[in-house]
Amino acid sequence: MKILGIIPARYASSRFPGKPLVDIGGKTMIQRVYGQAKKCRSLSEVIVATDDDRIFKHVTGFGGVAVMTGSNHQSGTDRCAEVARLHPGYDVIINIQGDEPFIDPEQITKLTNCFDDADTQLATLVKRIFTEQELHNTNSPKVVINRLSEAIYFSRATLPHIRGQEPENWLEFHVFYKHIGIYGYRADVLQQITLLPVSPLEKAESLEQLRWIDNGYRIKVAETELETHAVDVPEDLEKLKFDI
Repeated sequence: MKILGIIPARYASSRFPGKPLVDIGGKTMIQRVYGQAKKCRSLSEVIVATDDDRIFKHVTGFGGVAVMTGSNHQSGTDRCAEVARLHPGYDVIINIQGDEPFIDPEQITKLTNCFDDADTQLATLVKRIFTEQELHNTNSPKVVINRLSEAIYFSRATLPHIRGQEPENWLEFHVFYKHIGIYGYRADVLQQITLLPVSPLEKAESLEQLRWIDNGYRIKVAETELETHAVDVPEDLEKLKFDI
């Protein structure tokens, strides 16, 4: 099975312009993500997908592989789909977040292993929630999972609701999971989902994966115990110092 890892990278982030090129301990963000992805032996190739010439030149300058894409993509999934069309012959595409400079290759491997099952269409990762703060953080989407290890809903709200119990005690009565934003797609399924219109659920929660569920696609889930450290705003860089 041939698996292509794609790292979408935009320069024009509203909360952190130029984020892929920010220096983190002597290497740029995108260089660190690329380096971690290349350590994953499950990936046949790793490509940075960008619409910015500065990022393209930087990646090729340190010896990486980059592809220029259109600038009108609404999501990383759409950008991955364009690159996948330019590189046929891969069975699975992995969408690796470009703002997690210390992503563990083991997490990518867990995701690729989901596709050992021929019935897997899409896949993502989850991590068990252990703290009340994380449980009720609306910036951290939660995932409801069925007995087949498939995601049946994603929400910024805390789901499921534990009836008859105070919210601060919910962790005592149920196992909750948060979503880790890395995706895997069968190559043909990736092209299909990018043609779907925005769904009511996606619009309500602002979570693109709900569009896929809304249209009947199944999302396999693998659990990781490893934490991720995404950089959304400049202040998040301070949290990374212990990782360098």
